[in-house]
Amino acid sequence: MGLGCGSPTAVASLKKGEVVLDLGSGAGIDVFIAAGKVGPKGKVIGVDMTKEMVGRAKRLAKANGYRNVEFRLGEIEKLPVDDGSVDTIISNCVINLSTDKDKVFREALRVLKPGGRLTISDIVSEKPVPAALKDDLDAWSSCIAGALVKRDYLGRMADAGFGKVDIVAERDFYVETVGDRKQHRFFSMTVTAHKSRTRRTAHAS
Repeated sequence: MGLGCGSPTAVASLKKGEVVLDLGSGAGIDVFIAAGKVGPKGKVIGVDMTKEMVGRAKRLAKANGYRNVEFRLGEIEKLPVDDGSVDTIISNCVINLSTDKDKVFREALRVLKPGGRLTISDIVSEKPVPAALKDDLDAWSSCIAGALVKRDYLGRMADAGFGKVDIVAERDFYVETVGDRKQHRFFSMTVTAHKSRTRRTAHAS
């Protein structure tokens, strides 16, 4: 069904009738969990960049009778979603795979309604990821190589315009680089953030 590093649907406080967007939905497991929480009057949209995953998710939805879900082919840096149309965004260990995380956060803010919220699980690091891991394909596929330093990750969310950025769950783990056998500390964390209910205005200089 898919891989992840947390359970954003468990802490997102999804409500009946809400519109939810899953960034990097894969085969749809988090979409299907969210669909049960928002009910038949709600809707969950999954966006994934691979035709194979979108196709598989659609087949699973049809086979299991999910009528309040939709899967769209697209990139999380350029979401095929209208401005201000989503109540809640969830994402499970996907954003760190993007090479332009700032754009992902700006896109997330764009599609959220005023007062909307974001709940994401992701991998971050204690210190900059060493070159030995950045060049390791296995480290990329396991969501390690693209990890930002935790402080930087949270700062980029704030810089994109999100407020109330809070870590709500976290656990650490260590990865050893081949050769020097050094231990590098990483964190699997779940973060919540909110979009302001009012539009920001520029101050006169």
